[in-house]
Amino acid sequence: MSTSASEDRQDLLEAAIQAIPIGIVVHDERGLCILANATARALGPRAVNDLPASAFDSPDAAIIEEIGDHVVEAQARPVATQAATFTLTTITDVTHHHAIQRDLIARAFIDALTGLPNRTMFEQSIEELIHRAGPDDRFALAFIDLDNFKHINDYYSHAAGDALLRKVAERIRGALRPSDMIARIGGDEFVLLLSPVTDRASTLSAVLDISDRLKQPFFIDDHEIFASASIGLSLFPEHGTTYEILRRQADNAMYRVKGGVKGGVSVFEETMSHAATARMAVEQRLRLAIRDRCFCCAFQPKVDMRTHAVSGVEVLLRWRDELGMIQAPGDFIGLAIELGLINEITLQVLNETVRTMPDIDEVFGPDVSVSLNIAAKQACDVPFMSAFCDALGATGLARRFVLELTEEAFFTKGRFQREVLPRIRAIGARVSIDDFGVGYSSLAALAEITADELKIDRSFITDIDKRPRSQIVLKAIESLGLALGMSVVAEGVETFEEVAYLLGATQIRCAQGYYYAKPQLIEQIRQGDQRMTASRAGASQSRGSDFRSPSLLRRA
Repeated sequence: MSTSASEDRQDLLEAAIQAIPIGIVVHDERGLCILANATARALGPRAVNDLPASAFDSPDAAIIEEIGDHVVEAQARPVATQAATFTLTTITDVTHHHAIQRDLIARAFIDALTGLPNRTMFEQSIEELIHRAGPDDRFALAFIDLDNFKHINDYYSHAAGDALLRKVAERIRGALRPSDMIARIGGDEFVLLLSPVTDRASTLSAVLDISDRLKQPFFIDDHEIFASASIGLSLFPEHGTTYEILRRQADNAMYRVKGGVKGGVSVFEETMSHAATARMAVEQRLRLAIRDRCFCCAFQPKVDMRTHAVSGVEVLLRWRDELGMIQAPGDFIGLAIELGLINEITLQVLNETVRTMPDIDEVFGPDVSVSLNIAAKQACDVPFMSAFCDALGATGLARRFVLELTEEAFFTKGRFQREVLPRIRAIGARVSIDDFGVGYSSLAALAEITADELKIDRSFITDIDKRPRSQIVLKAIESLGLALGMSVVAEGVETFEEVAYLLGATQIRCAQGYYYAKPQLIEQIRQGDQRMTASRAGASQSRGSDFRSPSLLRRA
């Protein structure tokens, strides 16, 4: 090969080495750099001088280093010639790959909204802690559930709700030690690791401090928002030696708080486990009841107190259990709402009511209105309410129906009034505000809605003849309802004295309660007519003793 060809080839090799997008650095036996291509030099002196030495310490493995804004992978290997031995180091820029990897790790283990560890990362951390735990090691697990978070979302907006979750995370994190951990495991639920702990009393005190912190106001979008959390606490190893058991026990303790005064802290006790087992049994029975369509309807009339004419009838849910016993909704309706089962139950009640309409007309009269209860959670569920209104409209009987909703449904911001109420109006059904006076009563909100009926909660009616302050409130509610064009119904009327007061001191005509009739199944009403007729004349007017059969009341 000619000298010219050899030089050309060497020039080509040199140009190729300089053009390679991987850094190439060659050091001699004394550690002096004798070759560094453009890619290596662009990474700076450290890449040329320091990385080769570090990489050569692990010649069979690559090392990852950060150089300024770059993450690089370096690997060194010896290269021998006849004259000497050199160190060849290759340096690959893996910044983009590393960023993708970090993003994937973050997605897998970090909650995007709060920046806290997520459920997966928290579970793995607890399992590792349990695996390493010695005989004297103790830690605590706290399950934290924000109270009434849905109301905050509905009233202030979902953006405000997200901001609240971030601030809650920051506030809890600010109260922790470096060895503790807080994670968001979904929705408005957080779980807290306190490690190590020494005794039950000091641990409870630390959690109570966090509970108090969460009761201080949060300032979001110029609003002062008050929140609280129900917290359940379990201890390792007293209450369990696996994450799943500890989480379940803390969850059971938290539900004990939810069932009492929200915003408190409860430490797990064995009786809670029994309660949770019983609750699970009820849940399974409830799901089977839905599958097997075991729900039936009881009926209670709304009566004109002056004429005794039946103007309407309320449909009340009942569960006929495996033994044929009839259970009132107080035993299961809250669980059905919590589990998301109430929608299917409501549709079953609608179907059963429509099927029973000929019997309703025969017993109560062909022109009576029929009231169905809709839970507040359902009322703001636009997809469900759309399906419900479609089903009701398809019956051709929608104008006979009144949908009873509690104040909570009306006074959540926007959704119900904007998206649901027009659908109800479109099919011709009417709307009633149920249990008025004990929920989110707001005169400003009441002035903006167009309900047809206002049902005054029984807490204002009970012993109304003996309670002057309640009489003043009752008259104010009555005047408000009438002024807004709503018919007013007194709920929970049970004694002659209550009826006498309402007739003498108010303009309220319509009442509902045990004084006139208790809720009964259609077959119970028919079977009881003769017995009730015979006993009516001598029955006492006291609560629960004079139940007048709807068939003995005058039809409207």
